[in-house]
Amino acid sequence: MANRSVILEKLKEAASSVLPIVLIVAVLCLIWVPLQNDLMLAFVIGAVFLIVGMGLFTVGSELSMSQIGSYIGSRLTRTRKTGLILSVSFLLGIAITVAEPDLQVLAGNVPGINSTVLIIVVSVGVGLFLMLSMVRILHGISLRWMLVVFYGLVFVLALLSDRDFLSVAFDSGGVTTGPMTVPFIMALGVGVASIRSDAKAQEDSFGLVGLCSIGPILAVMILGFIYQTTTEGAQSSIPSYADTVALGHGYLRAIPENLKEVGFALLPIVVFFLVFQFASLHLKRVPFLRIAVGLLMTLAGLMLFLTGVNVGFSSLGYMLGQQLADPQWRFLLVPLSMLMGWFIINAEPAVHVLNKQVEELSAGAISARAMGFSLSIAIAAAMGLSMVRALTGLSILWFVIPGYLISLALSFFVPNTFTAIAFDSGGVASGPLTAAFMLPFAMGAVSAMGGNVMTDAFGLVALVAMMPLITV
Repeated sequence: MANRSVILEKLKEAASSVLPIVLIVAVLCLIWVPLQNDLMLAFVIGAVFLIVGMGLFTVGSELSMSQIGSYIGSRLTRTRKTGLILSVSFLLGIAITVAEPDLQVLAGNVPGINSTVLIIVVSVGVGLFLMLSMVRILHGISLRWMLVVFYGLVFVLALLSDRDFLSVAFDSGGVTTGPMTVPFIMALGVGVASIRSDAKAQEDSFGLVGLCSIGPILAVMILGFIYQTTTEGAQSSIPSYADTVALGHGYLRAIPENLKEVGFALLPIVVFFLVFQFASLHLKRVPFLRIAVGLLMTLAGLMLFLTGVNVGFSSLGYMLGQQLADPQWRFLLVPLSMLMGWFIINAEPAVHVLNKQVEELSAGAISARAMGFSLSIAIAAAMGLSMVRALTGLSILWFVIPGYLISLALSFFVPNTFTAIAFDSGGVASGPLTAAFMLPFAMGAVSAMGGNVMTDAFGLVALVAMMPLITV
């Protein structure tokens, strides 16, 4: 079971990650940018929810999600039935992605595209590429050449695609690899790779997250050829609380909604695990109970995290973006976005999971601290570029095509392990805090400046997913 000291340690880590963002926003709102008192109080309460939620989630995912993914992966591979491995991987990819919190946030913000249609299309894209990832691990196919081929296809389709779908397509690739999917997918890869005895098996366990990010990009671009967008506007309603009781009721209403959402997200994984447990795994009582406790902690942690983000962070992010888009403050958009990006990456739960796994599987050669530093540089640069796009209206292609070409070129000169870890890092960097705070921030800024939200604000998550490929 989880040790109390471990939980306290994770809570301290979470606090050190979230508090810098709170301080930056507090200084802005108390000195320069006027905002309503109720939004600021909701933000502060949300920060507490984030800290507690991140701490519980991190411990819970280590006890449950990573273990389940590893068990299912290794057991599937021992069957030696390729068809079973691929079909289960496809179904798992769809089931997990359908309820991925990051994807729910993005789909709810995209104007003109039905959220259910977007979620289903993106989920099928993840399922197909999780299948391809399993084929790569089983047969030792080069990750570098798979990335070159599929990103080449992405670039060709991008040049032909509807302009309104481009930014959303690239954002979809980032949000699908969030706090629910990353621990599971990475552990699934480790489990499948563990059955191989060759020296490259451990190396090939990385790269799943990077490959699974490509599927949604291609799927949404293809959707753009056949789907007619509606004239529906972006969702920008900002809640208002008359007093502290109304604010408290706002949080209380959000808790059961997020609990249901997270429970739905965990349900497919729990079902798969129970089926494997009774049919094949037959874990003893203590390991089984440890996973059960981990799942409950994951449920509670992610529910608190999402409640804090949705109630306290998104609204303030949108309003802050609107206020800073005022001509007198506009010069602050780029530097402040970079400053928030530097710290915001540390508040993404999936990043801690990746950094820890990289450190363990590399036997300390690639430290979690070094990974964290490189990711902070990357996300700061990504946020700055996103605000440049918001200010200028430049197409996302002017950023992603050179960025991915540089990344793919670098893959021929660095060790294969770093290539796989880099593309995995891009996937995990774009988590729920990016989608629920920085994306509304960009939407607020673009809408206040009279720009096109679909083309100028969306694409932020894509840049966050791209920049780590270069820095790592």
